Amino acid sequence: MSFFNNIKHPDFWPNFLKVAIPFFVIVTIFSLALNSWRDLFSGDFTKVAETNFSEGKWQAFFGYKIVFSSLYGLYITNKNMKK
Repeated sequence: MSFFNNIKHPDFWPNFLKVAIPFFVIVTIFSLALNSWRDLFSGDFTKVAETNFSEGKWQAFFGYKIVFSSLYGLYITNKNMKK
């Protein structure tokens, strides 16, 4: 089936959410660990918040991850739909 036919299938969106949400959480945790490794393990969460989320940085931080997770979820769900 084509992508547009798969989107119309009733199981597509629940399966999409089953893929995209856990992937988003994993990518977010991994990104925080890479960006603020020392601050996380020293317990300096104000420094983590300042580095990643202050002054509008949260929009870019989460924006890229939402777009990437959505595209990944669409791709994997479309690929795994039964034909």
